Amino acid sequence: MTQPREIRTGAPIELRTGEEGDASARVAGYAAVFGEVTMVGDYFEEVIERGAFAAALERGDDTVFLVDHEGLPLARTSSGTLQLAEDERGLRVETELDASDPDVARLVPKMRRGDLSKMSFGFRATRDEWDKTGDMPRRTIHEVELFDVSVVTTPAYSGTEIGLRSMEAALAAGSAGDVAAIRAAMARRLRLARL
Repeated sequence: MTQPREIRTGAPIELRTGEEGDASARVAGYAAVFGEVTMVGDYFEEVIERGAFAAALERGDDTVFLVDHEGLPLARTSSGTLQLAEDERGLRVETELDASDPDVARLVPKMRRGDLSKMSFGFRATRDEWDKTGDMPRRTIHEVELFDVSVVTTPAYSGTEIGLRSMEAALAAGSAGDVAAIRAAMARRLRLARL
């Protein structure tokens, strides 16, 4: 069974613009940061390992730059307008947005004010593992198929219902024992939280 597409939030973006009134913008930042533990809802921890994007970059996954993981692309790797690279920190994103694009003209002021200030990425895990030995299950992502990088309004999976669906979908490809063990760990954690 193929795992569903997922999204995760990375780090704040950098915006460099021309003079006032110039809608062009050079956007740079990290869509993903390696080695940092992230909570996905209240259900599991997740860590993205260094090298998780290497195969996607080598394959040349056609990755688009979006706003909130939706809409028309503002840049794209296959057109050469979006550059992605792994470095020691994570998945580095760089693009120069087109000043003549009306979507860019609407976007830049919101980024300048800080209304859109985080980056995120859309992916499908192609190689991951689950550690069920602790109180909180931990997923380590080793390799992904990359769909998009986005500037986002709200970090992904802040709601527990979405986080739970994400975890169950990611585990669907695993064994029934894995799913049962992680659900049991989640149930223990929820019981303790209610005390």
